[in-house]
Formats: sequence, C-alpha cells, structure tokens
Amino acid sequence: MTTHTTHTTDEAIRYTADVVLLAAGHVLLIERGWDPCQGCWALPGGHVDAGETSVVAAARELEEEAGIAVSVADLRQVGAFDAPGRDPRGRYVSVVYTATLPAPVAPSAGDDATAARWWPLTALPNLAFDHADILAAALAF
Repeated sequence: MTTHTTHTTDEAIRYTADVVLLAAGHVLLIERGWDPCQGCWALPGGHVDAGETSVVAAARELEEEAGIAVSVADLRQVGAFDAPGRDPRGRYVSVVYTATLPAPVAPSAGDDATAARWWPLTALPNLAFDHADILAAALAF
C-alpha cells in the first residue's frame, strides 16, 4: 500500500522569466536599479504577467530592460531555476531562455535597469542572485 503525504504551505511562489542573450563571446547584462542587489549586474528578466507565457515574458522583459527585441521563436528554454533561497525576497521560480545574436546590438537601459551592456564572457562582473549558475547552464546548453 502506498501512502501519500500532503504538504501544505503558505509560501507564495513568484513566477519569473530571465534571458541569457549571447553575441560574439559576450553576454548582455543589466545593472539593477532597485533592491535587492541594487547596483549589481544581472540577466534581464522579471515577472510573468497574468495571461502571459514565460517565453513571451522573457522577450518582453528583454525589450523593456535593454531595448533589444528578440523574437519568441528565437528563444530556447534552458530550464527552470527554483532553489529555495535563490532570492532574498522569497520564493522565485524562473524559467530561463537563451538566444544568440550574430553580433552585439547596442542596448538601451530602461524599465528597472539603470544600465545595460555587453560583457565579455572572459571578464564578467559578480552577478546577482544565482545568475552565474544560470549563465553556466545556458553556456552548457
């Protein structure tokens, strides 16, 4: 006989999407304009809005935060990142997508970003949250 344990929790789970955008040995990062990690560099991304899929949210957030439009069809899903404690604000589950451009496109910071720029993969700043792990997974993808 198999028994099932029912777990109850009042933990709110926030659904987000991030983008690893690559071009010519560089990755696009945004400088966070708010806490947590204000002033730190991170992958572009944010909350999935009601009625929106994570891939549509990823494309929207990329354009809002860095001014770069990428077709949903060009985004490939890397995976979901859901480790407890990955964000100090609470439980965040992020579906991550990647795309590769033939050459870097000039970004323009917008929305929640104070800056957006291409960083060489060989000279990255310290990344916010678990974004170094996410980048490594995308590069191995």
